[in-house]
Amino acid sequence: MNLPFARGRQGRFRIIQECSMKKCPMLRLALFALLFVLLPASSLAAEPQKNPPAYANSIGMEFVLIPAGSFQVATRKDEFGENVFGEAIISKPFYLGKYPVTQEQWLAVMGNNPAFFKGRRHPVEMVSWDDVQEFIKRLNSKEGHKRYRLPTEMEWEFAARGGTRTKYFFMKDPKKWEEAEGPLADYAWCRGNAGDVTHPVGQKKPNPYGLYDVYGNVFEWVQDWYAKELPASREFTDYRGPATGESRVNRGGSWYYEAEYCRSDKRDYDTPDYRDSDLGFRLALSLE
Repeated sequence: MNLPFARGRQGRFRIIQECSMKKCPMLRLALFALLFVLLPASSLAAEPQKNPPAYANSIGMEFVLIPAGSFQVATRKDEFGENVFGEAIISKPFYLGKYPVTQEQWLAVMGNNPAFFKGRRHPVEMVSWDDVQEFIKRLNSKEGHKRYRLPTEMEWEFAARGGTRTKYFFMKDPKKWEEAEGPLADYAWCRGNAGDVTHPVGQKKPNPYGLYDVYGNVFEWVQDWYAKELPASREFTDYRGPATGESRVNRGGSWYYEAEYCRSDKRDYDTPDYRDSDLGFRLALSLE
């Protein structure tokens, strides 16, 4: 008889094969007691994961764990009008909303529904960047911490790409934007298929990180002030945008726009008090 925990066939736990467990009940009891003493607690009961891959809060918002990593981003144009690239590094994992924030979730926190296109599971829109800050403040208070926030622009793009380095996470960079229209319809509500309205979140296919509606449906506010050019260095870590500015960045495109605007690397911006029927947001949640 070979026991899985025996420390070598000649060691102190060697068992005489002629004495089976069935024939030696006292031996069986002794072995179970020995197992309890010798085996670490982690082998008797699984330890909880420090950062589980998914998380849900008290109002049903679902979050996906985004790993640390990096990607190439166009930082500026050179003298010939060509893109110059740098490596944007995200040094820490973080949670990001599986879906854009819905009207039902906004109502649960704010007590009103400002959306133009009404629907319980539709993304909330007609919310300014300033409105979103008040939502975050109240949700943090409700949950008893200060970890909810908007993602930074680099966090948003890294998560939207889902580990890819192309303009769309589902295909190679197209030579013409029209080439992306067909495949994009499987993942996004944009001008070609949305019918000039928003749609309930989560109806299209997700990106490789399990995020839905990162393209189309509604633009998504991010934390950063807008800067025309990103850092000129070859690498930059946890970039949070300029200290001040006139407009805040939003990303991802919307139901109103074509494929050219509904992609990972397309930047847009509006003043912090601006509201529109194709502009919403997705929440981030810091691990600490």
